[in-house]
Amino acid sequence: MEYPNNVEFRAFGKFALFTDPLTRIGGEKFSYQIPTYQALKGILESVYWKPTILWVIDSVRVMKMIQTQSKGIRPIKYQGGNDLSIYTYLADVEYQVKAHFEWNPHRPELACDRNENKHYAMATRMIARGGRRDVFLGTRECQGYVEPCRWGEGEGAYDDCFELAFGLMFHGFTYPDESSDGKLSARMWYPVMRHGVIEFVRPEECPVIREIKSQHPKRFVPGENLCLADEEGIQ
Repeated sequence: MEYPNNVEFRAFGKFALFTDPLTRIGGEKFSYQIPTYQALKGILESVYWKPTILWVIDSVRVMKMIQTQSKGIRPIKYQGGNDLSIYTYLADVEYQVKAHFEWNPHRPELACDRNENKHYAMATRMIARGGRRDVFLGTRECQGYVEPCRWGEGEGAYDDCFELAFGLMFHGFTYPDESSDGKLSARMWYPVMRHGVIEFVRPEECPVIREIKSQHPKRFVPGENLCLADEEGIQ
């Protein structure tokens, strides 16, 4: 489905780590084979974010062959000192991403900032410039890069792969300012890649949702701790 504020971009880097939470128990990390919804949303929020909008990831296209590489890591222990762990990363990754933004209905105080043309112009400009903040592919040590692209252009490694299922997988977090119940929740789903493309379900459509804890969202007040779109030089 096409949206009037649809954006398309290419995300790539030498390494990526979309952590499978089950592998964190022993202090080590192993990457999912494909990026999670939350990771791609985080990339877009690094490129351009405002509390007025919610980024919705529609689909991702895997451009390069899925391959892993393990590294010995010395993470800092909570009690002090260092430990030795093995982290398994995805190596040489590239994705095409299609997404759009919607107004955050749980931020009625920011209705004055709902100017679709300005937010869209700012988002596309920031994609062309590589983002406002540093882009990471899953974790901070995996530096990523973004640039505009045309969805479907180029040859992908899995274009001829009819269907590939990945089982139960982490989808993303639902934060208190994105829901009406004021709770932080984790979502799970069953992704399937067809001809190299994964179509994401919307957050509210995930089959497994687990509440983590109750939280209070941060309040934004235009003119105090929020700069409106038309105050940032986009006309």
